[in-house]
Amino acid sequence: MKKVFGILLVAGMATFAACSSASTEDSSEAVESTVDSVAATMEESAEAVVDSAAAMVDSAKAE
Repeated sequence: MKKVFGILLVAGMATFAACSSASTEDSSEAVESTVDSVAATMEESAEAVVDSAAAMVDSAKAE
């Protein structure tokens, strides 16, 4: 679900960046920055899920 929200966020930012009155270069840089930011957030979220799953497995093994 987080991935879906991330993708929708990128699509929304790209839409707003394309509609602004800024030059094309500024818009493409803004979109690239947004994509990088969302990718970093998604990567951090994925790492958190993996860490959480590993902790659950470790606690199940301890029992």
